[in-house]
Amino acid sequence: MELLIQSVVNGFIQSGFYALAAVGLVLIFGVMGVVNFAHGELVMAGAYTVWLLHAQHDMPFLVTVLIAIMLVTAIGMIMEQFMFRPMRDNPFGGLICSIGVLFILQVIATLVGGEGPSKQVPPPYEGTLVLFEFLRIPYQRLFAIGVALAALGILWYFLARTRLGWALRAVAQDREAAALQGINSNRISMIAICVGAAMAGLAGALMAPLTNINPHMGHNVIITAFIVTIVGGVGSLSGAVIASFLYAIFHTFVTTYFNSTVATIAGLMIMVVILIVRPTGIMGHRVND
Repeated sequence: MELLIQSVVNGFIQSGFYALAAVGLVLIFGVMGVVNFAHGELVMAGAYTVWLLHAQHDMPFLVTVLIAIMLVTAIGMIMEQFMFRPMRDNPFGGLICSIGVLFILQVIATLVGGEGPSKQVPPPYEGTLVLFEFLRIPYQRLFAIGVALAALGILWYFLARTRLGWALRAVAQDREAAALQGINSNRISMIAICVGAAMAGLAGALMAPLTNINPHMGHNVIITAFIVTIVGGVGSLSGAVIASFLYAIFHTFVTTYFNSTVATIAGLMIMVVILIVRPTGIMGHRVND
């Protein structure tokens, strides 16, 4: 029973990372119609930034988190301006461009960090919170989930309560109708990828002290983000958040009793079942032509 409760708590904390990565992917796809295969590498870039500046050059952790967000956001802006925007009418071309960025970022990470074992970032917040004499939660994980929840809350407020958020949602629902209302789709696309990339950079920065950092860590991130996105409902941010929580609990539980490979395979199987039983996902809606 104690192990089960610990697994649920660990899964809840892990869900924050999954949600940050998934909502960025959903936002970019919803507004721009592009499947960004380099999204996992954006998370990796955020983690490498913290490793390089905090672990190697002793810069304050919070400062490196902010720098990671700004750097990854800048990468997203470059991708939108020079790759996705020219390929707006060719989604397949945009997908190919994102795969190219994927390999470019992996090579840059290898050049920066070198070959060899995975990188480690010492947790800036040491110590563990002990509850009920058996439940242990490291302070670093508490900090990470707190920041993740705050970021998701700010994103919700931005989308639901601001004019730019309304415009972004309008373009995601119908780009042509939004253009007829005077909404600049180029501006909204840039905002969408900036927000999505910022979320990815934040996810990588928060994960840095809690995981092994290597140039290929984005593979697991993008697989998880796709599972969460499909299960939650393609294009649904709320569905992505709900699916992140459910999948994180499931993945942590299976990993605890078996291993992470079995957990990932089982997650993919669940995704396939969801596609068969409910193709629109948990919160997705069928679109009538």
